[in-house]
Amino acid sequence: MQRSLFSAVSGLRNEQTKMDVIGNNIANVNTTAFKAGRATFEESFSQVLRNASRPTEGQGGVNPIAVGLGMQLSSIDSIFTQGNLETTGVATDMAIQGSSFFVVKKADQTYFTRAGNFQFDADGRLISSANGFIVQGRMAVNGTLEGGLTNIVLPKGQTSPAAATTSASMVGNLDASAPTIVAVDPSNPTAAELADPANAHSVVYTTLGVFDSLGLQHDLTVVSWKTSPNQWSFSIDPAGLQYDPLQPYSFGPGAKSSPAGAATPWQFTFRSDGTLDVAASNIPSLSFTPQGNGSPVSISIDTGNGTAGLTSYVGGSTAVFRDQNGYTSGILESMTVDQYGVIVGSFSNGVNQVMAQVALADFNNPEGLIRTGDNMYTVSPNSGTAIIGYAGRETSSLVASKALEMSNVDLAQEFTNMIITQRGFQANAKMITTSDDMLQELVNLRR
Repeated sequence: MQRSLFSAVSGLRNEQTKMDVIGNNIANVNTTAFKAGRATFEESFSQVLRNASRPTEGQGGVNPIAVGLGMQLSSIDSIFTQGNLETTGVATDMAIQGSSFFVVKKADQTYFTRAGNFQFDADGRLISSANGFIVQGRMAVNGTLEGGLTNIVLPKGQTSPAAATTSASMVGNLDASAPTIVAVDPSNPTAAELADPANAHSVVYTTLGVFDSLGLQHDLTVVSWKTSPNQWSFSIDPAGLQYDPLQPYSFGPGAKSSPAGAATPWQFTFRSDGTLDVAASNIPSLSFTPQGNGSPVSISIDTGNGTAGLTSYVGGSTAVFRDQNGYTSGILESMTVDQYGVIVGSFSNGVNQVMAQVALADFNNPEGLIRTGDNMYTVSPNSGTAIIGYAGRETSSLVASKALEMSNVDLAQEFTNMIITQRGFQANAKMITTSDDMLQELVNLRR
């Protein structure tokens, strides 16, 4: 039999394999994060008809003569080039920009994927929507990421704990043109004197809701009155504090304070340029124990710096409490994912808190991974061990939220390869018919 027949058969067989790879690529042109395959060939063994001879003094060397015996499949490679990103608007969709993989688990078996079409199951676990494999990462405790690799679990109804107020900011202006309060003792006026209409421009009230450790709101009201051209005294109105009468509140060191009859006067002292002289002022902290089971609350008052803080210029009094850092408890309402794969939860109390971070895996040889279906891969002896880390730390890859990676199949290239493969198949088929014709001629020699 002619060697060409067997060479052509090997060509037919392997060109068909290459067509299978091309067909799979085209079938997955819209598969999320699909990585195209590529078939490559190599020459099969050759039959040596004559060995090479060494050159001599009187005669040159002769090259070997060998006849090839066809071709065979060399490899089917996975092409891990970056796919384009498709914006979806779904909060749990993620795409990797870089060469890393998401880490997911089924029971004790670890898989890796580029497809970030995730969702939450009934138990609040972040899973792959294709097969329910659980996304891996690290969880946060009180907003701080810690611990090792674990299932990411974010139940929808979870709460953010309340936080007691520890600081409140007071800014604005105390009118420098206001007259000194009319009182028997301007440094310690009575409640009636503070309420006297004649002192309307000399007395300023500002109120802010503050919170205890249980999230209960208390109304913190500061009463300020002018006692000299560059000085205002102030005190606390206890009406809204809801403090424990057995453990009275105090405003700084000393006895309990009230708008009238304060044991210790506290002052805002201003410089000649209208800014607050903090060193010359007496601005203590407020401490009180709420009624019920709340822990004691201690609040410092921040009056700012320079013209950005509390001032005393002519033009009316606008001093107010601007903000404070406490809040009540809240229910998880939504979540976002940043470029480092950090999941931040938004709660009904306005708090945004870090809840988890998605893990990423890198490989020395990602082409060595084994495809297992469902856009999943597992390690092989030639892929190397997974190097698991987190974006912004152990890997240079980043996470794009509300997006998915598209297939990296190039249709123009695939159709070109299809034509080339088809022609190769036709040529090998023609070689078989031609060899058959030659054998037919050889058989007919006997006639």
